[in-house]
Amino acid sequence: MTTIATTHRATARWVPYALVALSLLPAISGSLRLTGLAGGPSLMPVDARIDTSPLPVIVHIASVIPYSLLGAFQFSSGLRQRHPRRHRTAGRLLVPLALAVSLSGLWMTLAYAPKPGSGLLLFAIRLVVGTAMAASVVLGFAAIRHGDVPRHRAWMTRAYALALGAGTQAFTGAFGPALVGTSVLANDLTMGAAWAINLAVAEVVIRSGRPGRSRVPNADVTA
Repeated sequence: MTTIATTHRATARWVPYALVALSLLPAISGSLRLTGLAGGPSLMPVDARIDTSPLPVIVHIASVIPYSLLGAFQFSSGLRQRHPRRHRTAGRLLVPLALAVSLSGLWMTLAYAPKPGSGLLLFAIRLVVGTAMAASVVLGFAAIRHGDVPRHRAWMTRAYALALGAGTQAFTGAFGPALVGTSVLANDLTMGAAWAINLAVAEVVIRSGRPGRSRVPNADVTA
């Protein structure tokens, strides 16, 4: 049992770094997009939709990069235990960032014409994902205000999993066409699969960490 616990702790220690690695490709591409919009070298493919109305993309990128990178370390049980105040402080920053990520995602979905090669299914999926992420953040915030730590962690885990959809899409987008083809429907399913995979992993993590329910009186907001 001691060996199993030690192995579990050693594995858990690497979780934040794995999440950061998953976030890196979208973070890099987003940073390059912001650089181009700010007048720097244009290193990303031209997108007339963004060039015409850049504000939704700017808000989304500027919020999702710090949210995904800083948020990864909120899932370190060791850091939570050793530095609870730091965890709470980060949570106060991450809640508005998460709402900005979800709401700007909805903004982009509604403001921009669908990208060529995508269809109504992906449009609907994006609406559901953005709404679900915002709702998860609100429910997670409400839970910690009532001192319900397990429920708080569960909802914040779901929100973070949805936010990392773009990272997983780098893989589903690479391998999906070989498996399901290149039609509009296949593209929509391939992109949607990334969010489904992330949520499935999140649910496994949530259920594996539910030995019981604990409450913290007068809890402050964390993430």
